[in-house]
Amino acid sequence: MRLTQLRSFYAVARMGSFTRAAEHLHVSQPTITTQVKFLEERYSVELFHRRGRHVALTELGEKLMQLAQPIFSLESDAVLLLDNAGELRSGHLRVAAVGPYHVTKVLVNFNQQFPGIKVSVSTGNSQDVLDRLLDYSADVGVLAQLVCDDRFVLVPFSRHPVVIFTPSGHRFARRRRIRLAELQGERMILREPGSTTRKAFDSALEKGKVRPEVVMEIASREVIREAVIQGIGIAAVSAVEYVPSPGLHMVQISDAEIYTYAHVACLTERREMRMIRAFFECCH
Repeated sequence: MRLTQLRSFYAVARMGSFTRAAEHLHVSQPTITTQVKFLEERYSVELFHRRGRHVALTELGEKLMQLAQPIFSLESDAVLLLDNAGELRSGHLRVAAVGPYHVTKVLVNFNQQFPGIKVSVSTGNSQDVLDRLLDYSADVGVLAQLVCDDRFVLVPFSRHPVVIFTPSGHRFARRRRIRLAELQGERMILREPGSTTRKAFDSALEKGKVRPEVVMEIASREVIREAVIQGIGIAAVSAVEYVPSPGLHMVQISDAEIYTYAHVACLTERREMRMIRAFFECCH
């Protein structure tokens, strides 16, 4: 028995007529008649009592109807689920990001446009984000660095200046801007080598031939922040990641263009999925 044959039987049983069943399924009446007839002949049973143009279920037909009903009810639920997902009225988007600061604005835009979509966010370094995309535990990623790999599509969506932040008692704390050269010999706490912010900052220092005194290298933004508050040194951070505090002061660099860039990423093979495409569109 094929599902199409059972579907024809179910339609006739619901509609009470071969003609109306054919109209409901958008097929010809002979098609419906042939499929129901096949079931009756294949199993040597009678499923309907024919009464002119109308039909009535036999006792066996009633029992088969009871079995068929949940099957096609589930099929209807499945179609509704897929329709809702395709129209982004429901579903689940999993986002992996290098930090909450880079992704918050996009998440707000996405939620406003698609409030029925559940969104979950995990954080980690750039490699964590890429690994989650590769093993399908994340649908989209937000990175602070460009990755040259054909397996991924990356689109830049924001640019953020690198700024200096100091403890409130530091001499820079009375200023809004400094020149890059003023960092010469300054005690600094920097991100670990390989960090996107660190790469951009080191490149500017090298170009300007400026050498601060690097007293610490710390991978955690939160630990760097506390070290600055304690007066161990000053630090460089992407402006989007700076968290104001009574014990801190932010200073811009006036004579050097130092930026970090945020990119939204996904697997190349999944770029045209409706939900992923919608997330990319929210980045513009």
